[in-house]
Amino acid sequence: MLRHGLIEWGGPARCTDELAVAMGFADAADLLAQGERIRAELDAGRPLSRWDWTRALLATEIVFASDVLGAACDWQTVTGLDDARSMAVLRSLQHKLMGNLAVTELRGTGRNAAGRSHLDKP
Repeated sequence: MLRHGLIEWGGPARCTDELAVAMGFADAADLLAQGERIRAELDAGRPLSRWDWTRALLATEIVFASDVLGAACDWQTVTGLDDARSMAVLRSLQHKLMGNLAVTELRGTGRNAAGRSHLDKP
């Protein structure tokens, strides 16, 4: 599920730099690059950092649900994954991962495409 969620940002879904930053990436290009790296880690069965689990889950939640920026209505067609089953898997992942996610770190970054935070001094 997470693999598909990351892959779809390079498919029918199109991410803005601002949304990528909100998801914890430097910009949309970084989402694609980091997404590829995270997918490779998942494929290899290597452990992910809390930060990578957080970004992978959030990116998947958005691309699965949003018809404005994500794959939503096209999800089943482009991934081959049934919507109902995908939702059940997504909920399971949320329950399994929530205690281990870097939510506080994500909320605290607020970095823009240039990597600057609203907390950084000009």
